[in-house]
Amino acid sequence: MATTALFFQGCSDEFLQDKKAYGAVTSEVYNDYEGAKGRVNILYQYLLPSSTSGIGFDTPSAGVADECSQSTEEYGGFSVFIDPTTELDYTTVPDYAYREMKNTSPYGRIRECNDIIEGVTASTLTEEQKRELLGQAYFFRAWCYYRLVKIYGGMPIIDHVQTPMLNDDGGLDLSIPRSTTKDCIDFICDDLETASNYLPVNWNTTLSADYGRVTAGTALALQGRARLLYASPLFNRGDDEARWDLAYQSNEAAVNKLTEGGFGLAYAGNPGRNGGNWAKMFSDYQSPEAVFVTLYNTIKESAGTSYNKNNSWENSIRPKNTYGGGGKATTAQMVDLFPMADGMKPGESKYAYDSKCFFLNRDPRFYRTFAFPGVMWRFKGDPTSKGVDYPYTGDEYVLWNYTWYDDENKQIAEDQSGYGSDGLATNVKGVYVRKRSDDLGVNSSPLYNYDLTVSEPFKWSGAPYMEMRYAEVLLNLAESACGIKNYDKAISILKDIRLRAGYSESDVAAYGDKLERMDRGELFGAILYERQIELAYEGKRFDDMRRWMLWDGGVGQEVLKSTWKLSGFNGNTCNYLKVTPFNETHRRTGLEVCVNTSFGTAEAKMDADPIVKAGITRPVLNLDDSKTVLTEKASEGATNTAIDNLADFYRANLYRKTTRVDGDPQYEINFLPKYYFIGFKQNFMQNNVTLLQNIGWNDYNQSGALGTFDPLAE
Repeated sequence: MATTALFFQGCSDEFLQDKKAYGAVTSEVYNDYEGAKGRVNILYQYLLPSSTSGIGFDTPSAGVADECSQSTEEYGGFSVFIDPTTELDYTTVPDYAYREMKNTSPYGRIRECNDIIEGVTASTLTEEQKRELLGQAYFFRAWCYYRLVKIYGGMPIIDHVQTPMLNDDGGLDLSIPRSTTKDCIDFICDDLETASNYLPVNWNTTLSADYGRVTAGTALALQGRARLLYASPLFNRGDDEARWDLAYQSNEAAVNKLTEGGFGLAYAGNPGRNGGNWAKMFSDYQSPEAVFVTLYNTIKESAGTSYNKNNSWENSIRPKNTYGGGGKATTAQMVDLFPMADGMKPGESKYAYDSKCFFLNRDPRFYRTFAFPGVMWRFKGDPTSKGVDYPYTGDEYVLWNYTWYDDENKQIAEDQSGYGSDGLATNVKGVYVRKRSDDLGVNSSPLYNYDLTVSEPFKWSGAPYMEMRYAEVLLNLAESACGIKNYDKAISILKDIRLRAGYSESDVAAYGDKLERMDRGELFGAILYERQIELAYEGKRFDDMRRWMLWDGGVGQEVLKSTWKLSGFNGNTCNYLKVTPFNETHRRTGLEVCVNTSFGTAEAKMDADPIVKAGITRPVLNLDDSKTVLTEKASEGATNTAIDNLADFYRANLYRKTTRVDGDPQYEINFLPKYYFIGFKQNFMQNNVTLLQNIGWNDYNQSGALGTFDPLAE
């Protein structure tokens, strides 16, 4: 393992050190290969996604509880987009397009790309050197535009370096009007086609300082994502099959190119114990799954060091009694919607769903996405010296996050939480998000340096973050295939995803049989459901819900503009998919596992734990033990398994409490029709007087009149 550690440290350090001093240069730098390469490297520093970011002007959502994820099933709490108490306007809408510091704004980053493209093109470098560098610059320019167009529709296309000087017309030539969404999508896809032609299929060598750079397959995968966006109901109200066909062609080309480069489903054919290898891919430094990846290292910040880059996700998801950041709580809806062990939804499975013992008979990915009372969640470290609130060494860590109450009234109140076991106290979560954990149970050499001398001991983690995984590219292809009615292709992909996750061949075959009986809308729904499970807490659900207008099915769009009414998808995407509009779910709830009321109340302190005081043995579920079977004995004919023991413990000693996560119960989820295309904030419109506001939003430059820009117009 020493070799792995040296590779990890050397690779990241070399790449990151190369990115530190090429921000302000003259055109002469492009005539030197190392100088030009340094300019390209700065794009990685500026534009790579962050593993723990909420959505912003410079980063996409990455699975944290931001305004995107809090508009979905993944997290509770009303985001600004579903808050029923306030309607957004151009003074309050989140701003993803403008920043006062022009060089670090989205268009500042586009200017950086344009400067590199022009500089390298005009340089004296060899053609091979130019292609390598230009391919990366074209990719990142497309990435910048894709993120803007996804949110707003058509944007001003600036494909050259503008001179920041006032001319005779007062500088108005620098204010570029918005292009149509179609023109922007075509521009993005043209850039990505160029990038794919210039870039290698991989960077050739393992242990390479160039690992992590974008490839030809990365470019085509982003092109496929962009084409799929434009084919989806958000932009494709009439269900034009030609758009689905373009999406299919791009995604098929991406899969072929990625395969040529050695990419693929990680651990296909070897899912590991209880989804263990599926979980391990998130902490594999060089995974075939990693199509578009951000690299991190374990270097600590210090004076004179500018290339430390740490992934704080592990720290953020770890419970308080590991000395971690406290963890992230999921919703009851997420826990309840995961498939059962045969791949069918709860209520449609041969396994009866037990809402109290919600961990029984579930999809293998369930156990690697969530952590719940009684499950081992090991780590490399020892916080026990910090006191009684830290009762486990990392290699023996078990999550016991059940709660008890010191007052009967609190016990029945949905807005009250209990006192957590094992030192979790008042910083306890009901069911924790475990997704993307660098778990000692699956990775014996974790990519973090646990350090108790600081308040965030998991902070110095070098685990990579995959913004785009091979599984997503396959799912993009499956959705595109369904769009052009190539159902066999779509079904084949879904079955491959399930096999990799760890389902048996017989269960996958039965799942495939069910898919074959579906109509087109139902199959689209199955694909979106698979995305929801496979890509949970990776920042993708909001985009999927928006693409398919899942808050209301697209009802009410004609109020904004008559031509916006859905003429395809049977006029309502939710009915077409046979799913409930998210607005009609009304509210999300939390889930807390509590000590049975028969134990009575107990003081809110660690040594008052009613179960421990009663001398009851707490059975442990070790997911990585070869003897652990995750289906109960009644189904498997097994006896005395760890899962049975834990289920018996729950039934005898615990109950499931519903808690409030969406605030005042009089309020319900309310995503407004105009939010599918948000408007520009006032500051961006002030900066460009030619910038037309989106339909449905007031235009600052037109004295507050309603906007006239149509993101759907070609």
